[in-house]
Amino acid sequence: MPALANRDGPPRMRPIDAIIIHSLGGPDCRDGVVFHKPIDGTAREWADFFARLPVNDHERARLAANVANLHRVKTERYAELVAGGGSPLRPGIARLLDEALAAGLKVGIASTTTSANVAALLDAELGKGAHRRFAVMACGDAVPAKKPAPDIYRLALSTLGLGPWQAVAFEDSANGLESAKAAGLFTVVTPTRWTESQDFGEADLRLSSLGDPSRPLAGEDAERAGGPFLTLAALSARHARARAAA
Repeated sequence: MPALANRDGPPRMRPIDAIIIHSLGGPDCRDGVVFHKPIDGTAREWADFFARLPVNDHERARLAANVANLHRVKTERYAELVAGGGSPLRPGIARLLDEALAAGLKVGIASTTTSANVAALLDAELGKGAHRRFAVMACGDAVPAKKPAPDIYRLALSTLGLGPWQAVAFEDSANGLESAKAAGLFTVVTPTRWTESQDFGEADLRLSSLGDPSRPLAGEDAERAGGPFLTLAALSARHARARAAA
């Protein structure tokens, strides 16, 4: 439940009212096939990517004319992939979402992919219609400035009706971390194989994953998480300490 408003700014300690997740699916490998792309995959980003290719004007125009069709096919193939279990949720995501929803928190998505792709992944991994449990899905072309700009998180917070001190972001890349921090959010980072060498010095908490009873954290990860997996209670405590120290 939110703390009372403060005329002089946000209170020094405030419970979490929402979690906003970017990093859902992974790993980026299935049956020996690695799925990796040089761009995030929205239609606009495909168009921008083609515009920068060192090709002649005729070829650039041909590619640009095919953006909509390429994006449609990509979305369809992704839906087929996740429906077959080809992009499972990362460890701890489903558990923490269940904890948050059971505690009455709002949950949201802030992703560079399309809402159709996010809905397909959530429904495949959490059950049909699972995406409707999310209070906001800020995705794809919803904002003109992509990460590392803070626009996508500001949109999510605005839709949720919350201030940044009331929510926690979950990210997996340096661009995502910069975006979330620029929006004022406490941010947990769980890098992927593609981003693990990036700079996450500004993260409030970095873990290899969120952990699960069947896939527990160990060593420094377990120490930072406060146990073999990150719980909502442990997350709330870290968030409160960060707010008190701000």
